[in-house]
Amino acid sequence: MIKKPSQEEEYIARQEFEKLQKIKTEKQLKIAEEEKIRLQNLHYLRCPKCGMELVEIGYQSVMIDKCTGCEGIWLDAGELEVISKFEKSGLDKLFGVFKKG
Repeated sequence: MIKKPSQEEEYIARQEFEKLQKIKTEKQLKIAEEEKIRLQNLHYLRCPKCGMELVEIGYQSVMIDKCTGCEGIWLDAGELEVISKFEKSGLDKLFGVFKKG
């Protein structure tokens, strides 16, 4: 004969289960955050194309990233707009292609 658990036993079992689930979720979030930091450190100032080191080059008031391997030029968010204000000639047409519309 199987004994049915009492309401108190069910409540305690449910509380234990929820506690274990919370601990498991917190552990997964911590691991995910540590992995995010590890990946950021691994790729920090590295070329997205070839993986070589990036060096910062000053262009007027903007620091542009240049690859030491493929010599690609990389701009951070907003730098394209800042540079386009320096050069008003034909570059405005070119930069217009990259603007969100």
